[in-house]
Amino acid sequence: MKLHCEVEVISRHLPALGLRNRGKGVRAVLSLCQQTSRSQPRARAFLLISTLKDKRGTRYEANSSSLKGFLSAVRLAHRGCNVDTSVSTLTAVKTSEFENFKTKMVITSKKDYPLSKNFPYSLEHLQTSYCGLVRVDMRMLCLKNLRKLDLSHNHIKKLPATIGDLIHLQELNLNDNHLESFSVALCQSTLQKSLRSLDLSKNKIKALPVQFCQLQKLMNLKLDDNELIRFPCKIGQLINLRFLSAARNKLPFLPSEFRNLSLEYLDLFGNTFEQLEVLPVIKLQVPLTLLESSARNILYNRIPYGSHIIPFHLCQDLDIAKTCVCGRFCLNSFIQGTTTMNLHSVAHTVVLVDNMGGTEAPIMSYFCSLGCYVNSSDMLK
Repeated sequence: MKLHCEVEVISRHLPALGLRNRGKGVRAVLSLCQQTSRSQPRARAFLLISTLKDKRGTRYEANSSSLKGFLSAVRLAHRGCNVDTSVSTLTAVKTSEFENFKTKMVITSKKDYPLSKNFPYSLEHLQTSYCGLVRVDMRMLCLKNLRKLDLSHNHIKKLPATIGDLIHLQELNLNDNHLESFSVALCQSTLQKSLRSLDLSKNKIKALPVQFCQLQKLMNLKLDDNELIRFPCKIGQLINLRFLSAARNKLPFLPSEFRNLSLEYLDLFGNTFEQLEVLPVIKLQVPLTLLESSARNILYNRIPYGSHIIPFHLCQDLDIAKTCVCGRFCLNSFIQGTTTMNLHSVAHTVVLVDNMGGTEAPIMSYFCSLGCYVNSSDMLK
């Protein structure tokens, strides 16, 4: 009977000597063993703790009360099921039995990729680069302890929604693949609470869904060398974002909520920023329609909404509502104008946006009324 676990052997004499335990366990195999001798025909029970450095293990004789407690704990671990197990003989633990405790695996070629053998269940960091993968291996999605998943330099075209079931995933690297999108399902998965770093560089992504901004734990986002024509309009909701790199894309301008970011590093070099429009686009509705008025009130008062309350297409309209410079919202009635923004106002370190030494970029601004437009006219060119 063997149990793979982390073990810390604590000496009760240390406190009397003014010493402390390490407070850290080591990967080990805990075995329940028996041994007989000529002088004692009756088998004695032992707990055998074997580690990678001590494969033969250290024996601890188990009395009847401790043995009973040990077995009870095992039963609880099996959710109360009665499991018939037999004790092991005193033998050295094989090195292969410690492979299941691997927490990191790096594979950088096709020939090293495991086809007939599963990934160790205890992995926390898995890298499979240059392996020619065209899809995410479903075996990876069973690694519930994963914190870092690196699938860079492959040929992956689509991400399964089940990546969102990796509840501890903090870093996801998809650099240099063939992705064309990042699904709404992933944006609304448990990644909202766990994902800190996302690398989507060198793919074929043209746009990210507005729901992408629900990944509010994101701190690092790399989007270099894609085909982005716009940022999500609610990008200002990424309140923890500190590193943003989207160089060499096709961004014509930045969304108005870009002003709400607070970055440490920003790189927008090599985008096709457009020249400012001299005249604003006026789409004011006077008086406001019932739909427009209702939408503004729902958003301003932060009234919860969903497809179980109102039609799905109305939810989509509310999700992409424009934000006026005054902080209010507008749906279909607004004035649209383009201004320039010095990127240093949102980032401590800014990579030049062009070869001319510029750090300014066009930003799309919206005004919910003529009054807001007039009050902000000094911002427009």
